[in-house]
Amino acid sequence: MSLTGSAVLAGVIGWPVGQSLSPALHSHWLEHYGIDGAYVPLAIAPEDFSRSVDGMVRAGFAGFNVTVPHKRAAYALATRHDEAANAIGAVNLLVATPDGLEGRNTDAYGLAATLTQHLGEALRGKTAAIWGAGGTTRAAIHALDGLGVAEIRIFNRTPAKAVALASSFAGKTAAKLSGAGYDAWSGKDVVLIVHTTSAGMKQTPSLDLSLDDLPAGAAVFDAVYNPLETGLLAKARTKGLVTVDGLWMLLHQAVPSFEAFFGIRPEVTPALRAELVKALQGG
Repeated sequence: MSLTGSAVLAGVIGWPVGQSLSPALHSHWLEHYGIDGAYVPLAIAPEDFSRSVDGMVRAGFAGFNVTVPHKRAAYALATRHDEAANAIGAVNLLVATPDGLEGRNTDAYGLAATLTQHLGEALRGKTAAIWGAGGTTRAAIHALDGLGVAEIRIFNRTPAKAVALASSFAGKTAAKLSGAGYDAWSGKDVVLIVHTTSAGMKQTPSLDLSLDDLPAGAAVFDAVYNPLETGLLAKARTKGLVTVDGLWMLLHQAVPSFEAFFGIRPEVTPALRAELVKALQGG
């Protein structure tokens, strides 16, 4: 689609950013909805982040998605934040407004929408386990609490990190939180595992996690989406568990971003997912 002088501009900021699927995702929607606009990858070093954002806002950009390593810097740069960004302490969406930059976090929304799509109301009142202690873990806590999970158990290779993360949410969630090391794992009453570490990414080993004592019908979500089926998901599939890959979260978290930039709330469709799968496979 050709652009006019009235085109709406947005992009994704990262360092590096070449691996991001966001340009392909948003470009699909721009073409589908016939929008006069563009969404571009922006490779910006950490030391240039604030100056670059300021310059692009002055140049007319509607806003930006923000990926590693800039999410905390984006939080600091924003003049106000939505509830999710404050709860998680990180921003992955900066929206230019007449009153300054608004920082939002759509990761929790993306995970909640993904789990609702695949599991419906099955998590309400149940117990979930999260593996990891980083930013995606914080988003997962926020999402699971919003879905009515009664108890969230956080596991990390360094137990103190899991305990500290659980403590940082004290009084902020309805769900009961706890933190522990890998050796404390038991899946007897866990209906959902959410994996948020980098283990299992392309050319790295998957998390070696026993799934033997999970109840029938339990689900495993892996935030990794390259490859689509990690070793953890493959193991879960062979045991007859419900498996959900990280590409679904990527698709759903982009919905509120696109709406903020271009004014239309897009749909996550099979055609969009197929296009992203093709991009992942180098097609």
